Amino acid sequence: MSLFQTASAHCDLPCGVYDPAQAKIEAMSVLKSMEKYNDSDDHDFKARCTIVKEQRAEEVKHHLWVLWTDFFKPHHLEADASIHELMWNATKVAGEAKKTNDVAKGQELIDLIDQISDKFWATAEGPGAGVYAQ
Repeated sequence: MSLFQTASAHCDLPCGVYDPAQAKIEAMSVLKSMEKYNDSDDHDFKARCTIVKEQRAEEVKHHLWVLWTDFFKPHHLEADASIHELMWNATKVAGEAKKTNDVAKGQELIDLIDQISDKFWATAEGPGAGVYAQ
C-alpha cells in the first residue's frame, strides 16, 4: 500500500504556458551585447558583455529546447516537417553566437526565432499556450 499516487505530466512545464517570446528576448540581449562589445574600448566592459552574451545565448537554447521537446508534438511535425530542422538550426546558431561578437550571427538568431514564432502561433495550440499574442 502506498500513501502517494504517481503523478505524471506531459513535460517539465505542466502549466502549459509556452511562448517563443522568451527565446526572442534573450536573443535580443545577445545581439545588443554584441553591439555594445563592438562599440566599446573598455576591456572590463567588453568582458562583462561577453559574459552576458554567453549566458543569454544559453538561455535561448534552453527556451528553444523546451518549445522543441515539450510544445511541438508529433502531429505538428507531421503537418510541417520543417519545424525539426528549424529548431535544430536555431539552437546551433545560439551556440555559435556564444563564440562570436559578429552582429550578423545575433541577427540570424533573431530571424530564426521569428520563424519559429510564426510556426508556433500557426498551430491550433499556440494561441492557448502563448502569453504574448502575435
